[in-house]
Amino acid sequence: MDNIVFVGLGSNKNDRIAYIKKALFYISENELNTVEKISSLYESKPYGVKGQGNFYNAAAKIKTQLSIKDFFIFCKKIEKKVGRTKSIKWGAREIDIDILFYNDLIYSDNELTVPHAEFLLRDFAFVPVIEINPDLIHPVLNKKLSEIEFGNIEKNIIKKFTF
Repeated sequence: MDNIVFVGLGSNKNDRIAYIKKALFYISENELNTVEKISSLYESKPYGVKGQGNFYNAAAKIKTQLSIKDFFIFCKKIEKKVGRTKSIKWGAREIDIDILFYNDLIYSDNELTVPHAEFLLRDFAFVPVIEINPDLIHPVLNKKLSEIEFGNIEKNIIKKFTF
């Protein structure tokens, strides 16, 4: 069965674009996945821990045959393969892959919450997803993303460009 997953990708160390491209390549290299759409690239101020380099962020729509847990484990393996090293929570990182949505599933365990718990607080997460699918329904709010009011959150995006 094909599942539709939206992931957020971010990097703020070294060659940020190369890390994001490598992660997308490794995701698509697996025969159980198809990368269907990729957003523009967004440069954003760091979230959580200030005083580190700016991030590049993007979102991708992926068709996968993996279950949510298997896809989560797969993403963690991709992060390692791309070169992610240990850091503090919200610290600088080579690559971060977050599952933002998995079908219309509402899911939570001790490792993973979908929809992503802080999705609605992060413009660098929701803006790229809205770019590639404005009609996506947020399963908790039961509203199209393009209809959600995001006015009161911290603005982290600095600029948008293609890669």
